[in-house]
Amino acid sequence: MDYFHYKNNELYCEETRVADLAAQYGTPLWIYSKRTLLHHLNQIQQAFAAVEPVICYSVKANSNLGILKVMNDAGSSFDVVSGGELYRVKQAGADTSKVVFAGVGKTDEEIRFALENNVLMFNVESEAELDAIANVAQSLGKVGPVALRLNPDIDAKTHAKTTTGKKGNKFGMDIERAEQLAEKVLADKRLSLRGIHMHLGSPILTTEPYAQAVVKAAEVVAKFRARGHDTRWINLGGGFGINYRKQEALPASAYASVIVPTVQKAECRLALEPGRFIVGNSGILVSQVIFTKREGGKLFVIQDAAMNDLVRPAMYDAFHRIWPVNATVPPPEDYEVEIAGCEPTDVVGPICESGDYLAKGRSLPPMQRGDLMCTFSAGAYGMAMSSNYNSRPKACEVLVDGTSHRLVRRRETYEDLVAHEVL
Repeated sequence: MDYFHYKNNELYCEETRVADLAAQYGTPLWIYSKRTLLHHLNQIQQAFAAVEPVICYSVKANSNLGILKVMNDAGSSFDVVSGGELYRVKQAGADTSKVVFAGVGKTDEEIRFALENNVLMFNVESEAELDAIANVAQSLGKVGPVALRLNPDIDAKTHAKTTTGKKGNKFGMDIERAEQLAEKVLADKRLSLRGIHMHLGSPILTTEPYAQAVVKAAEVVAKFRARGHDTRWINLGGGFGINYRKQEALPASAYASVIVPTVQKAECRLALEPGRFIVGNSGILVSQVIFTKREGGKLFVIQDAAMNDLVRPAMYDAFHRIWPVNATVPPPEDYEVEIAGCEPTDVVGPICESGDYLAKGRSLPPMQRGDLMCTFSAGAYGMAMSSNYNSRPKACEVLVDGTSHRLVRRRETYEDLVAHEVL
């Protein structure tokens, strides 16, 4: 569910006209719905309430301080993968003792920063990382809280670039290796084994991978306890799917139904790291048509949002619904079929790359210079992965709350592009 809807053929974010926001703030423009953010966070909080989970919003999905402040105020904690992300959540007012620090390449400086801020635990990916945490902890006179990241060799049927739980991925360690490292932790007073961690990839649209993963996790926890570890946490990461095309995603309650009983039986605390599930359908990218062009038997709509703004289509062949902000033709239920009054269109950007597109062969109504377009379900890995490629200033971001709205990131200027460079 999201709170973007058409009324009298015009797109609204909650009770605010999207065209009015574009007129005030310009394009390309990121628009986020506070109501949608809270709806999806509340889904997870309620679905998993029986095990009193720590919900750690995955900062990498969208790290805007305005978004982080909304999450923090609503009771979410955070999953970070860098020192910079930890700094961001501190700025948003987070309780860092509930923050999980993930990532395969933590530097000593990042480990020190995290220990100084008493993070809940590190998701450890290798023996070398375990040694680094132990050494930094010793230098600070602290004990490093760790969770071993397991690679359960479960195929979650995600995109090849977003799968993380199969053998051959750079993430985690196999279960046998984890058992060896658990013994190493037990013998090292500088470390404490808080739990185990798994993340299977994203987006995952079925419950079966989680059903398999949580059983494996509980089995490993039982083995660790039998050997003397006070292991209390199962962290199943994130990866819950969202509606990119139509209504393909499951509710949070479906995932909870296969996870909660096993966690309860294991007598463990549960941590989750949702990102896309919370913020993905909470954001849109609004752009303006610059030109239309027919060439080689194809229709191109050239608009001012580009792969530097939203790289997912170019990087992952990702599908995003696209439709005019002012729609003379009602938006369809299925965006992948030919639609009456529409024709196949390539929606492309101004960047000097053939890979600069938001959609190919999409059935769209006629568009004219100056028309506004909306790319939906763009809140996750949109602005967070944006760049200044082709020396394009980054777009601004606006957070809508009912009829009110506020700027949460100003548009960059040409001066910003060179502010950190030295002649």
